[in-house]
Amino acid sequence: MAKLLLVEDHEEIWDFLSRRLRRKGHEVDLAHDGRAGVEAARGGGYDLVMMDVNLPVLDGYSAVRELRGIKETRALPVIALTAHALIGDRDKALEAGCTDYHPKPIDFSRLLEQIDAALVGTAA
Repeated sequence: MAKLLLVEDHEEIWDFLSRRLRRKGHEVDLAHDGRAGVEAARGGGYDLVMMDVNLPVLDGYSAVRELRGIKETRALPVIALTAHALIGDRDKALEAGCTDYHPKPIDFSRLLEQIDAALVGTAA
């Protein structure tokens, strides 16, 4: 399975997602703010990042833009996780460099599909 980085500042969400993803066989590491997420992604050898967009220290959009500017993380798939589900929010995430977008509340089955699709896209 994949090595995933979850960048999320809400304990309920990181607890829920990390437990369920681990049960599916994924390795999951956590970062709780955008700066920590960028630093973890730089050296972690991750297959995919799930990035909340509303984070302390460095927001998710800025963190993804930074990842796209780093050679080692330029092609790393990033799924935006956000409570922002208004018209244009998906486009904003994609423009920032996210591979995909998942609105909260989390639909775990759908998120798994998005993770699988992003991982397949990386291998292609």
